[in-house]
Formats: sequence, structure tokens, C-alpha cells
Amino acid sequence: MATGGAPGGFGSKLREARERRGISLREIANTTKISVSALEALERNDLSRLPGGIFSRAFVRSYAIEVGLDPEETIREFLAQCPHDSVMTAGHPSSERLTDSDTLESDRRMASTFLRLMMISIPIAAVVLYFGMVGRYTPPNPPPEPVAATAAPAAAVPAATPAAPASPSSMRVVDLAATGQLTVRLSVTKPCRVSATADGLKAIERVMQAGEQQTIEVRRELMLTVDDGSALTMTINGAAAKPLGPPGKGVTARLDLMNFQDYLPAR
Repeated sequence: MATGGAPGGFGSKLREARERRGISLREIANTTKISVSALEALERNDLSRLPGGIFSRAFVRSYAIEVGLDPEETIREFLAQCPHDSVMTAGHPSSERLTDSDTLESDRRMASTFLRLMMISIPIAAVVLYFGMVGRYTPPNPPPEPVAATAAPAAAVPAATPAAPASPSSMRVVDLAATGQLTVRLSVTKPCRVSATADGLKAIERVMQAGEQQTIEVRRELMLTVDDGSALTMTINGAAAKPLGPPGKGVTARLDLMNFQDYLPAR
């Protein structure tokens, strides 16, 4: 029911324009900063819910702009359909109620925000306090053991039997198990041509001079060819190997993780 003498056609026109645009009262309220209750009163021609005077005309202007109506023409139509006195004076008591309602809603939002912040900050503070206490905690020193008044004579401890030294062969097996590879060191006593391929990759292919040395890491297989078997000495994982061949005679050797002990001297 319209109040203050305003006919129902004006508010209906505003509502129809808003609905044609598919805009909600909440969207207009967010844009114009006018409360939803005041916008609803405007659509119902309920002047008692409006602040009155120039504020009512400001509400009409803002609403008209949001729904695509001519603001000046809409204000003229509003003034023509509403008694001048009611537009100027209506709503003053209710404006205070609207202000109180907006203030209450603002306070409610602030309280809700404060509660959310408290709910987040309390667990965080508890975690920080817990880890701070854990970091400062120092375990107490254990009490000293009591000293007997009279020490009992120590029982005679038999001398430990020294362990038998490991054989070179067993040491080599242990080294191999620890490293999983062979470390072959070649030393040349006189010039000779050497060719070595380790794990399928060429490691040496040249004439090596007397005193020259070369270390090769082998994970699977080493193919070694030398034109003078006596000109080359070899160690395998630090153990001296047997001579590769007689003087002046070429030799080819194949070492892998299974047969390398064949190139080491017998125990």
C-alpha cells in the first residue's frame, strides 16, 4: 500500500525498468550505497521509509541512472506524482531508524570479522608457543652413578687373540664388493704401443713412454692389448698383477668383475 499520497504507478515503473535490465536491488545498493530497505520503499512508494527532501530526489536520480531511465525526467515525474510536502518532510523519523539499522549491520560485520580473525590467530599462536617451548627445553642431566665404597678386584680378562690377517685375495674381494668396480693402474717401463677399451669406450690408443702411467676405472670389462707384454706392469684395486707376457711378445688381456683374480698372483 502506497503511503504519503504517492500513486503506485511510479514505483512500479522503477521496478519494471530494473527487472527489464535483470538487476537486483542488492546490486543497485552496492553501486549507489543506498540501503536495500530504502530502495524497496522507493519501489513501493513508501515515503515514510525515505529520508525526505533532497535526499529522496537523490535516491530517485541514482536509481534511474542504474536502471537506464532519464534521471531528470524521472525526478520530475516523482515530484509531480508525490505531494511536495510529503517529499520534503516524509521519512525523517524513519531515516533515523535506517541509520540505526545500517550502523547495527556495520557493527555486526565488524564483530563477525573480529571473530574470524580470533579463530585464525589462536591456533597459530598455540603452534608458535608450542614450538618455542620445545626449542627451549633442555633434558635434565642424568644423576651420577654411585661409587662403591670398596672397589672389587677386577677379574682377569683373557688377552684377546689377534685376528688372523686377511689374505690378499680376500682383501681384494672386499674392495671389489665395496666399490663395485675395478681400478686398473698401468705403468710402462719402456716404450710400447698400448690399446685399452673400458666398458666399450676407448681409454688408450697410443705409444706410451717409459715412466708413463694411466689409471682406468672398469665397471664391466677391460680389453687391453700391448705389443710387448714385459713393458707394462699392472695393479688391480691396488694389488700387483702378474706379468702380462714375455719380453718382445704382444699380448691381449680381457678383465672383468668375474675373472680379475686370474691376473693376480696365487696366495
